[in-house]
Amino acid sequence: MAVEKTFIVEKTCPVCEKEFRVVKTRSRLVVLKRDDDACVHYENFNPYYYTVWVCEHCGFAADETTFTTKIPDRHLTILRAVLLTKNIKVPFVEERTLGDATTAFRLALKFQELIHGKASKRAKYAHQLAWIFREAGDQTQENEFLAKAAKFYEEALMRESFPIGELTDNAVVYLVAAIYNRLGNRKKATSYLSKLISDQGVREREPRIYDKARDLWGDMRAARKR
Repeated sequence: MAVEKTFIVEKTCPVCEKEFRVVKTRSRLVVLKRDDDACVHYENFNPYYYTVWVCEHCGFAADETTFTTKIPDRHLTILRAVLLTKNIKVPFVEERTLGDATTAFRLALKFQELIHGKASKRAKYAHQLAWIFREAGDQTQENEFLAKAAKFYEEALMRESFPIGELTDNAVVYLVAAIYNRLGNRKKATSYLSKLISDQGVREREPRIYDKARDLWGDMRAARKR
């Protein structure tokens, strides 16, 4: 049961300023495997279902960082103009279904679009939504959001300063390569991987990223020989 791996806390919504309930996941989860694009699979539970918080009163949806740090006034003005006039209500549920989780992510992406949010944030949402569809076995929608994630990551690489959180620019280059490989675009995947493998600085400063790039390069070469 998911409820055994989660707990409920109350937070204040920065948009409507009302108290709302949030489901958070406990830290002790059993990892089964990790995919090449950083998706982690857990035993009998998917914490990505709860990554996006949703205010049950106004419908604002975003990740924990967005809810708990100050939102610029210009963004609040845009969000309130939409949310406080539309009377959007999203029922609180303690145990989310696939539909609940995907709705939360779609709302988060929509609100980022409204405020012209950073590409890196939109990439994160699209990528994790793709992971949710991956576990559900819906490859069509997984690929749709992988493609969106790749586009947003590429935009972030061009326009944003790194590191962003724990992500360096080289880590993002690797993620883009891994995504394009999954989408069957070997040409783009190879182009991004070659940037990492040919850069001595990456090998010295970020050996983990360099090794992952070499491993993925080897996997791709092996796949072509089959």
